[in-house]
Amino acid sequence: MKAWTPRDGDTFVTKDDFVFYVFGYEHPKNRVLAFLKYIPSKLKPNFPIRFLRQRWKLGNVELARPEKLYTAQNYQAFLETFRKTFPQYIYFCPYRQKELISVPLEQIKNVYVPRECLHRLFEKRKKDHLQKLAVELISLFSIESQVPLRDFGIHGSIALNMHTAHSDIDLVVYGSRSFRNLEKAINRLVKDAKIKHVFTKKLDKARKHRGRYKDRLFVYNSVRKLREIDTEYGSHRYIPIRHVTFSCEVVDDKEAMFRPAIYQIKNCQLLDSLDAISKLSEDEIPKSVVSMVGYYRNVARYGDKIKVSGTLERVENIERGETIYQVVVGTGTRQDEYIWPA
Repeated sequence: MKAWTPRDGDTFVTKDDFVFYVFGYEHPKNRVLAFLKYIPSKLKPNFPIRFLRQRWKLGNVELARPEKLYTAQNYQAFLETFRKTFPQYIYFCPYRQKELISVPLEQIKNVYVPRECLHRLFEKRKKDHLQKLAVELISLFSIESQVPLRDFGIHGSIALNMHTAHSDIDLVVYGSRSFRNLEKAINRLVKDAKIKHVFTKKLDKARKHRGRYKDRLFVYNSVRKLREIDTEYGSHRYIPIRHVTFSCEVVDDKEAMFRPAIYQIKNCQLLDSLDAISKLSEDEIPKSVVSMVGYYRNVARYGDKIKVSGTLERVENIERGETIYQVVVGTGTRQDEYIWPA
């Protein structure tokens, strides 16, 4: 495998034919933190979860997809199955003191980087209807946003060339500034009736990341450029304190579009009488909310108020000896973690 810097949203296939998506930007040496997206149909009996009825084909391998990808219950089920049957995918993180799904590089047989997948799609001579629409849509977005094509990518089923006639267009834009420029361009295109927003989920109106172009649904998200990756694995230690529920105000949204999504906050106020925020010292009041769940990306902007339920963590900078506090949403241990617009 050629040199590869794993970034959030990159896709890879293992020697066991599992399809994973890279999670985040901090990875142990010779391993990749990831979440499971597709499972070989023949291995379904090993996973005590519900699957979608639809099947996909990657080469000669039939794949199944979990009905729900990001629930704490499913994550724990994945951990349990891997622990028993595929222990090579389990990694004990000394900086979080818990087991995580993490794939050894030696287990990976194919990698799909969104930017490279889009380049191959543009170069492809014979494109089907969906592939043509994807190229057409991304070209339109590039022109309207003035974001160069090199800052776009495509992932999902189109990237893996296992799309069906009903698949959507799952695109990515690299960099926070490019994302904001694209966001403005899409809003203009909606006003001009060239595309439509699609609001079917609770947070769609806040995020505005889903839409329809001609006869096709599309979704767009953001990935950090290499120069925007400012942390590395092992630089911090994370200690969970307790579950908290509170409201607060967003004071910085520059990293809200990524996964993990980071919101700098102030004015934390107690929402639950059983909550512990009122008992925290001034130093322990969280200064940021970090969502590990992609669903809570870009749900609030500077000045917005949000309601948060998550786990308060003490974050220790190992090199500098500094300590801060943050609240994490999506720990994989509780179902009732969220970020809602207030």
